[in-house]
Amino acid sequence: MGVSRRRLLISDFIMSFMWVWSSVLIKMFVHTILGYGAHDLKGEILKHAISVINMFLFALLVKATKGGAYNPLTILSGAISGDLTNFIFTVAARIPAQNIKIGLEARFKVPFPAFVGSGVHVMVVFGSITGVRFIIAAFPNIGRGPVLSIDIHRGALTEGCLTFAIVSMSLGLSRRSRASIFMKTWISSLSKLTLHILGSDLTGGCMNPASVMGWAYARGDHITKEHIHVYWLAPIQATLLAVWTFNLLVSPSKDEEAKKREKKSE
Repeated sequence: MGVSRRRLLISDFIMSFMWVWSSVLIKMFVHTILGYGAHDLKGEILKHAISVINMFLFALLVKATKGGAYNPLTILSGAISGDLTNFIFTVAARIPAQNIKIGLEARFKVPFPAFVGSGVHVMVVFGSITGVRFIIAAFPNIGRGPVLSIDIHRGALTEGCLTFAIVSMSLGLSRRSRASIFMKTWISSLSKLTLHILGSDLTGGCMNPASVMGWAYARGDHITKEHIHVYWLAPIQATLLAVWTFNLLVSPSKDEEAKKREKKSE
């Protein structure tokens, strides 16, 4: 494995660690330090504004690390949409497929599809779990993270729809080569925030299996049927469907076609 790819794996761990911490620190700043109530309108507006700024920060980190990620769905959609070399690296190094699949089959005594494990990003998941452990050690009464408040079927449908929407949005923005980075990040941040608010009272509106995994692991319910179906299977299937639908409906950009021609000529 090359130095750049090892650096990418380290970046994934650090960014996922930072992501779970950032959400907790934002809540503590608004509710504990500033003293706003849980349902105070001014507090909610301030929290969402800081969240948007936080997403801009992580967008800059993604660019600075040349592809580092804190969400395995981002890596999965990129691997499917990218070239063969990137896909092999993602499956072989960034995503440990068979170990997770075997663990799920042993836990539930049923065979899982081959793609189940392919959505699990080892460094992102490990970074999230480590981050949550540090959070709980530092702030024991901080909370329990996202919790499913509806039945498993509606929860899976909710997370699936939210994931489908955000992945489709991300793919669309990636094709807009003429748009500025600021505009892309602005649209992406507002979209994520809107979808999070829509699903926050139902599933937590996470759209990030690794982040949920960190909290679920701390609670000890990371291998329950509800967690696997709602926060892993549904988002992974929605990501695959979003990529397939997008490629079916949207023609490749001129830049992508030019790159393909260059590779063929080589």
